Amino acid sequence: MIKVAFFGAAGKMGKMLVAHAVADPDFQIVAALDAPNCPAIGKDAGEHAGVGAIGVALTTELPADVQPDVLIDFSSARAFDAVYSLCASRNIPLIYCSTGVSDEQVAKLEELAKTQLVLRSPSMSPAVNLTMKLAQIAGRALKDADADVEIIERHHRYKVDAPSGTALKFGALIAKEMGIDTFRHGREGVVGARPHNEIAYHAIRTGDDPGQHTILFGMLGETLELTVKSSSRDSYATGALQAAKFLVNAAPGKLYDMFDVLDL
Repeated sequence: MIKVAFFGAAGKMGKMLVAHAVADPDFQIVAALDAPNCPAIGKDAGEHAGVGAIGVALTTELPADVQPDVLIDFSSARAFDAVYSLCASRNIPLIYCSTGVSDEQVAKLEELAKTQLVLRSPSMSPAVNLTMKLAQIAGRALKDADADVEIIERHHRYKVDAPSGTALKFGALIAKEMGIDTFRHGREGVVGARPHNEIAYHAIRTGDDPGQHTILFGMLGETLELTVKSSSRDSYATGALQAAKFLVNAAPGKLYDMFDVLDL
């Protein structure tokens, strides 16, 4: 059985993770952490998630006598330092799911991954990661086809970063395949004809949409469109738990991602 801890356990994704882990016999929840100003601190994590008491309270710190096999962070980039310090000092395998991190923070995860188990992915959805692989293949095939690349992403009104980390990952994968080095974020005014060597991002924020991504490869006379949609946050939770099962059996030495989990 995998002893799992969650950081951001009181949030929407945290509650989803608790519920899915309770239903999975391969997991034992040993800690549920959140920020000191979280109003749910002290409550039973299972009751807070709506699945009944599990005997694990929401706390601000990991008890000294608790050593998880893996910690899954689904909080926010603001908590990066706390999550990183905890896992580095206690040698806890880390699955880092929060978006909006800086290049410097990613570099710290890469350095940590040389000696400890670390997995980072801007999206834990298996379908999203499969679509990323398809986009990568498309970019490679269309490199010399004069294709314009546009990425449209849509999320709920509460998302604080734009474009989404998932959209940026799509763009990075395609840019590497097509040799593109220019990126645009939206358009306004008389901007002139579209230059070929760029990828454009467009971010939509509305309602409670859990996430949609559309990647357009536009040529003269035809268009290839890849779209992946989430109808709920369940896929992110199941993907994160799938990643946990992978990571506890992996070896340190690289920063893993969902491509490794799905063997893509």
